Amino acid sequence: MEKWFVAAKKADFNAWAEKYQINPVTARILRNRDLTEEGEVGRFLYGTLEDCHSPWLLKDMDRAVAEICGAVEEGLAIRVIGDYDVDGICASYILTRSLEALGARVDTAIPHRIHDGYGLNDNLIEDARRDGMGMIITCDNGIAAAAQIELANSYGIRVIVTDHHEVPFVTEGGPESTVHRELLPPALAVIDPKQEQCGYPFPGICGGAVAYKLARALEEKTQNSKLGEVMEELLEFAAFATVCDVMELKGENRILVKEGLRRLNASKNMGIRALAEVNGIEPGKLGVYHLGFVLGPCLNATGRLDTAKRALELLQSQSRAAAISAAGELKELNDSRRNMTLQGEAQAENQIAEQHMEQDKVMVLFLPQVHESLAGIIAGRIREHYNHPVFILTRGEEGVKGSGRSIEGYHMYEAMTEVKHYFTRFGGHAMAAGLSMREEDIPLFRREVNEKCRLQEADFIPRVHIDVPMPLVCGNERLADELEMLGPFGVGNPKPLFAQKEIVFLNGRIMGANKNFARYRVRTPEGEEKQIVFFGDPERFGRFLDEKYGPGSQTALYEGRGNFPVSVAYHLEKNTYKGRTELQYVMRHYC
Repeated sequence: MEKWFVAAKKADFNAWAEKYQINPVTARILRNRDLTEEGEVGRFLYGTLEDCHSPWLLKDMDRAVAEICGAVEEGLAIRVIGDYDVDGICASYILTRSLEALGARVDTAIPHRIHDGYGLNDNLIEDARRDGMGMIITCDNGIAAAAQIELANSYGIRVIVTDHHEVPFVTEGGPESTVHRELLPPALAVIDPKQEQCGYPFPGICGGAVAYKLARALEEKTQNSKLGEVMEELLEFAAFATVCDVMELKGENRILVKEGLRRLNASKNMGIRALAEVNGIEPGKLGVYHLGFVLGPCLNATGRLDTAKRALELLQSQSRAAAISAAGELKELNDSRRNMTLQGEAQAENQIAEQHMEQDKVMVLFLPQVHESLAGIIAGRIREHYNHPVFILTRGEEGVKGSGRSIEGYHMYEAMTEVKHYFTRFGGHAMAAGLSMREEDIPLFRREVNEKCRLQEADFIPRVHIDVPMPLVCGNERLADELEMLGPFGVGNPKPLFAQKEIVFLNGRIMGANKNFARYRVRTPEGEEKQIVFFGDPERFGRFLDEKYGPGSQTALYEGRGNFPVSVAYHLEKNTYKGRTELQYVMRHYC
């Protein structure tokens, strides 16, 4: 069951339409993206990199740049320490490449998911000491590594933190005067837009984007020509990281991804080109979907099943032959990861059924046989299925490790802070988190996190947000062209969704090798016949018709004897096939 909501945000849509020469429908969608001022509308439609915020607005940016420039001049050995996901890999590439351009003595370390875990640990600091490192720069981690940075300080290693995760805090005061006090690590500079004192206008950037901002500031400060030459390539990886870390595609994130995609489609990076090639992506056709669901998982698979250093090495490839070989290996790893994920998902579904966990507000599943690197993916799949916050816990080499995925209205990191006594380590943000804990504490954690959960039954009903109730007959190619201007689409900037009631389904045909695609002929309330496509589950739609109109209804539809009124939420877009472009209505929801 779903709840459909029609956006009702107010603005002078006709004035916007006249000023920007757009359809009032497009203007209404822009307002639904939380734009309120005409200047914001202009930036959304026509924004460029010049509209992005200055890197110098980030707290400690000036200090970080000064320290790095000093370290380069002194000839200190610098180690970039990243993370094993796409964001961390891209951020590591950005910082290492920019420091190399400055002439720094620099190398890169990426923690091993199994042996090291997330972020800085004592072993990484000891390795840096043994290797004679004079400076460590973290990326996509470090904000919660106070103890490890203290250790580095004791060895005389200078540390700069670049991160984007939530800042650890403690709660002080009584019930009526509760305050959060941030626990910042003792680094020379801490660049994290989530800091209370930062004031950066758009704090929702990823670790790769923070690294890109640091590179931009270094280029502006030094005016180094070699660094200036690589900034275009670094933008590609900031865009890649933004998509794969599921950042909201609004504000400067949208500009970074829009401009980054343009460059990715003409990328000179051997690794990116090879990875697109082995995955069968046509040159110039790379989009948000390919980054998030094709290329990104290939990079992530190395960190999950092997070592993320292999992904970094791919991006650093200097020849086509080496890049193609590395890309092929990454694709094979991802195929293996996909099969293992399906098995783990089946185990999760069995446990939910056996223990009646669908009654829990927060689902806590312990799957000891599942590879710990797959916990986050499986948590995301279960969250999508049940629309509940989900923690998937697995048995690691040193106790239990797990990942959480959340839903709208449940800030996972804050909720975990309320039960932090169960964790030996944890971190994350509103929608996702990671943790370590003792196996014997799992039942207590499950009970307490549910007791403290303030979600109500209504919160578990999936919400469908409709931009504009609009008859199919109002769709045309000009409007479809305008809607394309609103991309790239993703979290925070979804593809515009329209809806119309009582569309009569007349006939249909299921297509595709996996029977996961269908075309339907429909009649609108205005009496016009249109074609609707559905990239979903045709069998489930058929069962819906049988339940609503009686057994045999789906058979009648596919035999051309349909007469079934259905309310439909749909996308309006243009589809090009074999050189022919036509208007297309894509059904996303029905009731």
